[in-house]
Amino acid sequence: MKESFWVELEDRRYPITIGSGISDELIVQRDRMIHSGTKGAVIVDEGVLLANPEICRNIIGVLPRLVVPSGESSKCQEYLVKIWNFLAENKIDRSGFLFALGGGVIGDLAGFAAATFLRGISFYQIPSTLLAMVDSSVGGKTGINLSSGKNLVGSFHQPKAVWADLNLLDTLPQREFSAGMAEVVKYGLLGDRDLYEQLLARKETLNSKSFDLVKIIRRCCENKAAIVEVDERETNSAEGGRALLNLGHTFAHAIESVSGYGTYLHGEAVSIGLLCAWRLSVELGELKEEEDEFINLMHLYDLPTSLSQPLKIDQLVRAMQSDKKVSHGKLRFVLMRNIGDAFQKEVESAHLIERVLISVGASE
Repeated sequence: MKESFWVELEDRRYPITIGSGISDELIVQRDRMIHSGTKGAVIVDEGVLLANPEICRNIIGVLPRLVVPSGESSKCQEYLVKIWNFLAENKIDRSGFLFALGGGVIGDLAGFAAATFLRGISFYQIPSTLLAMVDSSVGGKTGINLSSGKNLVGSFHQPKAVWADLNLLDTLPQREFSAGMAEVVKYGLLGDRDLYEQLLARKETLNSKSFDLVKIIRRCCENKAAIVEVDERETNSAEGGRALLNLGHTFAHAIESVSGYGTYLHGEAVSIGLLCAWRLSVELGELKEEEDEFINLMHLYDLPTSLSQPLKIDQLVRAMQSDKKVSHGKLRFVLMRNIGDAFQKEVESAHLIERVLISVGASE
């Protein structure tokens, strides 16, 4: 089964193709570009290369490749500079292209390198994790982490295309697949109640062989694309806009930063962050839904809803104050009125935020 659709932006468009074995189509496009005289290169995740040597070898072909170690710690200035030098050494010019073959770390890192090298070259997203397929490969957000916060340096740089080959999920560790499910659930909570209820009603957990996985990935991508198409650069400061995609992420990014990048997978931190956003919504009198079904759903996919080790509240709050959504020094959260109805709101009550953090295991 294969699904495809277009992301329609104001002055350009690009395709997203999802299915098993679709790398063959990507290879045809790659060869067409090479035969036209266009130079290209590949940034590939080390773990993906080791787990899927044949698929990666076919995608890479004769293109020069740079292998980047797996994990969030690679999304940093050191590897950004390595990629710039790699591209320069291989004489990639402004007509050239870059393949980002890996999960969200590789997509963000390679995408930012492509956005900044020679002031911008084309790049293609080839996501290898469920999280990257449903979320980070779509929409053009690229960047790296700083010690003071996640994704604080970056650029909007849309891919030329996204190729999500589900065959790459066959070797994805279960923990990584579960991390991707946190983002799938997020799309249900922020704007697609029917998707959320479908996940609750499933008799079996979703896995890489589920017959409807292609359609669920497409549905998440379409949900994101619909928001990105009307607010590509997150400039809508009203209730709607692209910031809604960050439901749970203000908490999640703080957890990742304070605990040390790599302690939690991004999706694991998002799972805890979503519960924090849920509870803050209840504390503010916005959300009336009971949380039990949500917690049970996250636990079904072995996702955490509390911290594995206590983190200091003051450190978490300081990390949240470095979040990109902070405006005029005030914390701004994505919250919910109902499941499927999210909005942005400035929250000035430190007491409420602390209560929520304590509820998931933070300490004073």
